[in-house]
Amino acid sequence: MARDLFVTRLYQAELGDAELLADLAHSIRSLAADDRAGQRWCRDKAYKGYTSYASLNDLPRRDPMIGDLVRQLGTHASRFAQELAFDLARKPRVDSLWVNLLKGGGAHVGHIHPHSIMSGTFYVEVPSGSGAIRFEDPRLAMMMAAPLRRAEAPEALRQFVTVEPQPGMLLLWESWLRHEVLPSSGRGERLSISFNFA
Repeated sequence: MARDLFVTRLYQAELGDAELLADLAHSIRSLAADDRAGQRWCRDKAYKGYTSYASLNDLPRRDPMIGDLVRQLGTHASRFAQELAFDLARKPRVDSLWVNLLKGGGAHVGHIHPHSIMSGTFYVEVPSGSGAIRFEDPRLAMMMAAPLRRAEAPEALRQFVTVEPQPGMLLLWESWLRHEVLPSSGRGERLSISFNFA
């Protein structure tokens, strides 16, 4: 008999309606057009598109729609913290939040989110061919001579799990989980909002 040990959880929910998604899309595009510091950072880092990651830290106060989204995210983060059996003195709170406008062909290399307990992304617009998000088994570097898994292996046994985003999809994961955005094959702009909880 086999038991599951050291499970890695990925939280997924659908939220928002067409009006919220349209309002957030407008907000992201407005920020991308107006945020000169963010534009410079993206140009300097060869980021294919726009992100407010290094330029704006007041988005929930700056934009009421993003503020409303943050309240919804808090509810889902509390549920996820319960599922993870976190022993917390208080509810998780958004520590940082940034918007992303990734152009066709754009990608984001594998990374983690230090100094946070959970991280996530909310997808606003996802045109055809947008890059999927791929999660990596955190034990991968220690597998040494482990054989590859069969293509039909259950998701929980795979070394990489890819999720195709959809508009309105919310994903949450523990911040130590390495992930990347695979290159887009489409021409459209993928709009999303990423965040960390402390």
